[in-house]
Amino acid sequence: MPEETRTPVERWLAVLRREKPDRIPMDYWATGEATRKVMDHLGCGTQEELLARLHVDRPVVVGPRYVGPTPPAGEDIFGCRSRPVDYGTGVYSECVYNPLAQYDSVEGIEANYTWPDPDWWDYSEVPQQLVGNEDKPIQGGGSEPFLVYKNLRGQERAFMDLIEYPDIVHYSLDKLFELAYQNTLRIYEAIPGKVHISYVAEDLGAQDSLMYSPGQIREFLLPRMRRMMDLVHSAGAYVFHHTDGAARDILPDLVEAGIDVLQALQFSADDMDPAVMKQRYGDRLCFQGGVSVQTTLPFGTADDVRAEARRLMAEVGRGGGFLLGPAHDVPKDVPLANVLALIETCREQGGSS
Repeated sequence: MPEETRTPVERWLAVLRREKPDRIPMDYWATGEATRKVMDHLGCGTQEELLARLHVDRPVVVGPRYVGPTPPAGEDIFGCRSRPVDYGTGVYSECVYNPLAQYDSVEGIEANYTWPDPDWWDYSEVPQQLVGNEDKPIQGGGSEPFLVYKNLRGQERAFMDLIEYPDIVHYSLDKLFELAYQNTLRIYEAIPGKVHISYVAEDLGAQDSLMYSPGQIREFLLPRMRRMMDLVHSAGAYVFHHTDGAARDILPDLVEAGIDVLQALQFSADDMDPAVMKQRYGDRLCFQGGVSVQTTLPFGTADDVRAEARRLMAEVGRGGGFLLGPAHDVPKDVPLANVLALIETCREQGGSS
């Protein structure tokens, strides 16, 4: 087991600078049901206690307090309504009412819909959230507007809009990106120089290809994402870009736009071989995630999980620039032994790459 000579934030910053840390940091992504299962097994009362006990270097997320108008019962601040859906192995919140679905023009939306205002949040409490977390990486701000847009318009309608109503897409994304920009800017202003990472995210890939054409990504998303990334870099923070799936065809554009870390690493998607990714982009990108929640974690043995974690640490972690973790939230049905095997392998062998 490698000796720990750095704090979690020092370890993360070494990785983000593509240096070799004392050990590869372990990040942890899981559903609430899966986390509760691990907590009960280990007798931990809080998630913070669990992460400390397992030496998981998860960032602390800071943000403002909502003080704006109280939404109607059952609605979020965008007017979307959701309900819990039980999938047998977990319960997820699914949007069932899309407040902008009825409109076929920008004028109709402007006349009938109120967009959230950045002044609806109070940022004065953000500095206090750093107290006691001085040795941990700090995450704050960021954006994922098309995810919100899909809830506003409906999943199918949102993708059809890219062709049928591009003016509505441009108008709505301008509003959503500006809200994210102002939120991020005000967090940075509340704690100057203290934020280490911000997510400028969007799910771009499906299992075997992009969910959008490259042209659509370049038209609707990349210019606005680049503005967000420039803001992150101006604050001295690093851009984490989350996307699931097969994103290889758009990666050169994302790197040029300014991402620092590619997160999720769904290597089970088409053309996402980890060794190839490291070879092509390892001098410009860090990587986070990688251990499959489609195959290895749910269906493999604990030894399979250990082998995959070791392979990723050797291939992707070679020379630095890698944070090990699951490729997505670990669901409830993943065997407990497999979750523990992943964490323990990182802890025991994360300094050997």
